[in-house]
Order: sequence, then C-alpha cells, then structure tokens
Amino acid sequence: MLRFEDPQYLYLLLLIPLLAVIRFVTSHKQKKRLRKFGDPRLLKELMPDVSRWRPSIKFWLLEAALALLIVVLARPQLGTKISHEKRVGIETIICVDISNSMLAEDVTPSRLDRAKMMVENLVDHFTDDKIGLIVFAGDAFVQLPITSDYVSAKMFLSNIDPSMINVQGTDIARAIEMATHSFTQEKGIGKAIIVITDGEDHEGGAVEAADNAKKSDMRVYMLGIGSTGGAPIPVPGTNDYMTDNTGTTVMSALNEDMCKQIASAGGGAYIHVENNSNAQDLLDQELDKLSKKETQSTIYSDYDEQFQAFAILALLLLVIEICLLESRNPLLKRISLFKRPTAMFILLTLSLSSAVAQTDRQFVRQGNKLFRSGDYPNAEVSYRKALEKNDRNPQAIYNLGNSLMAQNKDSAAVAEFEKAAKIETNTLRKSMAYHNMGVVCQRHQMFGEAIEAYKQSLRLNPHDDETRYNLELCKRQQKQQQQNQQNKQNKDQDKKDQQKQEQKQDQQKQQQQKQEPKMSKENAEQLLNAAMQQEKQTQERMKKAQQKPQRRNVQKNW
Repeated sequence: MLRFEDPQYLYLLLLIPLLAVIRFVTSHKQKKRLRKFGDPRLLKELMPDVSRWRPSIKFWLLEAALALLIVVLARPQLGTKISHEKRVGIETIICVDISNSMLAEDVTPSRLDRAKMMVENLVDHFTDDKIGLIVFAGDAFVQLPITSDYVSAKMFLSNIDPSMINVQGTDIARAIEMATHSFTQEKGIGKAIIVITDGEDHEGGAVEAADNAKKSDMRVYMLGIGSTGGAPIPVPGTNDYMTDNTGTTVMSALNEDMCKQIASAGGGAYIHVENNSNAQDLLDQELDKLSKKETQSTIYSDYDEQFQAFAILALLLLVIEICLLESRNPLLKRISLFKRPTAMFILLTLSLSSAVAQTDRQFVRQGNKLFRSGDYPNAEVSYRKALEKNDRNPQAIYNLGNSLMAQNKDSAAVAEFEKAAKIETNTLRKSMAYHNMGVVCQRHQMFGEAIEAYKQSLRLNPHDDETRYNLELCKRQQKQQQQNQQNKQNKDQDKKDQQKQEQKQDQQKQQQQKQEPKMSKENAEQLLNAAMQQEKQTQERMKKAQQKPQRRNVQKNW
C-alpha cells in the first residue's frame, strides 16, 4: 500500500504537461523559422553535428527528473499493512508500584528493577495475549493502554522511574480501580490484574477494590516483592538512606498479610518474589488457568519512507541529462565509458547515506502529525522511537514532553522539558520549554516553581506576552495562596489559644477542688457522735425541768 505524507505537493505535477505544451509550441516555431532559411534537407547537411532527437531526449529526462523530485517532496511511504488477526489469549493489566520504597535493595538489584525484569519476562512469554501497563504510587495513571504491541510495552517499561509521580505513597486501591476500567468490553475472555508491590498500602480500600474486580469477572494477583524483615531505602544519586523527621533510617518491609487479603478478595493468588524464577513459573501457571477466547486484533505496521528510491532515480536522470549533449561531440568517443557510471554510483551512495541519516527526523514528523490529530499516545511512541535513533534530538524531547502533558503525565512531562531546555540551542524553543514547565507547575498550584520557570522563559524571550500574563497571574495566585494559608494559620492559632484557655480553666477548677478540705470517715463519725451526745444532753435537761413543781400565779379579788 502506497501513500503520501504530504500529498499537497502532488499538485505541482501539473507543471509537467504545461512544460510539455510550452516545449511543443517552441519547437514548432523554431521549425518554422528554419524553413525560412531554406530546404530542411539542405540545412541538415549543412549542420552534421546537430542531433534531431537529443534535445527531445534531454527535455523528457528533465521532465521525468522534475516529476520524481515532486514525488520526493510529497514523501511517498510504502510497507504499511493493516491486517486483522485472530488470536486466542487473555487480557492482562500489570500495575507496578513505583513508590520510593521500591528502591530498596533487599532483592537484587532492587525491588523496582526486579519487577521490571519480571514484567519483561512475562511479555516474552506472551504470544496471542493483550497487555496493559499502569504505574502507581500515591496516585496512578495508565502508562500503556491494553495492546498487542509487545515492543511498545517493553519500551514503556524501560522508562518507569519513581520520579514519574510526584505524589508519594502507595495507593493500591486506585491502581486496581483504574485497571478494572482499562480492559476491553469483550466478554468471556480471561482478565487478570497483576499488582507488583511491597504491600505498604497507605490509603486503604484495596480489599474492597479487589472484591469489586472479582465481581466483574476479573482476577487480582498480588506479587509481593521484598523481605518481611525490612530494608533501608537508598536516596538516588547518593550513598545515604531515607530518614524520618527524627533522623531515624526508614525501614521498608513487605506486608504479606495485606497482599494475601487482597489476592483472596480478588479471587487470585499471592506470590512472593525472590531472587529466583519460582515466582515467574507460579505466575505463568496461574495465568494458564484463565479462560482464553479467540479475539480479533488489528495490526498496524509502521510506514516506511520510500523517497530515497525516487531521489536516487531523479539524480540518475539528471546525471544522464548532463552527460548527454544536444550536438554530437567526437571528443566523447575518446572518454572511457567506465568512469561515468563510477561517478554516478558515488553520487547515489552519498545521497542514500544522507537519506538514511534522517531517520529520527522522520519519526518526529510522524509524531507531529499524530499530535495534531489528537492521537497523543501514538505520538509519544513516535517521539520515543526518534529518541532511540538520536537521544540528543531536542525537538523530539520537547515534543515528547508536550505529548506527555496532553495525557496529564505531568511529572514525566516536566522531566522531558528540563532535558530539552538543557540541550536546546534554539532560544525560542528553549523559552517554550520553560513556559510549559511553568504551566504544569501552575496547574498543580506549585506557584514558586512556576514563577521561576516563567522568569527563565522571559529571560530568553522577553516579548512573550502570554508568559508575562501567566507570570503575573501566578504571582497573584501565590499571594492569594499565602493569604489563605495565613488565615488558616490564624484560625488554627485562635483555636489552639481557645483550647489552651479551656484547658487552663479546667486546671484551675481541678486545683480548687483539690484545695477544698476533705472530711475523712473518722472525722465524720466524731461529728455525728458529738451531735448525738449533744441531743441526748438536751433531752435530759428537758426531763429534769419537767419534774420540778410549777408555781401558779393566782389573781386575787380584793
């Protein structure tokens, strides 16, 4: 199947018949002028070196060379094949933990590298299955949608790094939920979710997510990597280990109990990964138990540039046209015919080598076209292929950052923009790289980093009004953020002061209660006895008073 990448240039082929008409009219007028001089037969004898056919041959050689050059501009591509293949297999989504704890080296060479090796071996064993890739830490995103392209799967796998996600932690539930929505809608086919992690779940909800996946006819397999005894987490680029706020070295241990609970809830199995191939064999056995179904896959092969052949043929025609004179030259008979093809082959070899050297640019152009059409994942693949050919291509790195940013892979996009800014020599593109870094940071409310990126962009391109506007907007947002933080701190401080005041009042009440004298049991009994004794004495005095004779006052009548 032949196609043209830039078919608009094919309209230039209309020049071919136009030039032929002009040539025909010019030749007809020339013959008329020659007839005015005399009989054409006599004129031919007077000009024995003039060839009748050579000018026409030279003209048509130029016409053919021009047509071929126009075809070269249109960039013919050949070799693309779209085939529908029937396959019998399963669908697998692999969720790889890329949190900082996966850098621990209790398995060789590290937990993350060991996980990569396992996934790569698993892909090598796949033949008719589909595979997808999800990376997660405190957040999760789809690194590779489910596909039958194992080459792309390995390429994406090699780029996995903890720096891809800024939000640290281990949210297994988020990864499982995202995996359940990443499968195809086809029913009756075995669907497996393979989670490779050290089991340090910081968010919770993983068991419920695995149970929901099981209800949707999916199986969750947990691959616990690491040791239960724990291991320190190395800091990349240094010989130190990560520490907590108190300065104590952080020890990361495998949580096997949680992994077993998730696997049990997901209807799968738990497999402990060590420095051997036992885990790989056990996983292959578990996946073989899943039901396989015949599926139809659409396979696309890459479009290969074919302009080299047309360019070589055009060059060959031009060389022939130059070597072919309009008149017969007797001196050419003395020149060896062997030297001409030698020069031609040298020119053809040089043109072929220069055409092959542009492979990375071809992938960049292909990626640009996919990016403009909104196909960001495939554009990312094209840019990565360009970087495989030339890892110092700043345009490919910058465009890769744009495709990642369009897919909301912001942390990876910032890393690519930083690389592009370091090696880019074009001031404008370098400024754009810093501008995009600022956009990503501003999106995540990292206003300090965004302001620095915008300032760097304006240093390179002071006339960029959009960057200047974003800078001012970012400053206002930073000021508002600081004000909100200050208000929040004030509220928190007021709340703390109120709590302290209440605590102080409670303490005062407690102290007053403590200061009040408490009556013991013995004192209470003594007081009661004294009161009873006093009552008894009072009653005795009243009895004595009643026993005495009373005096009666009698009123006399005189």
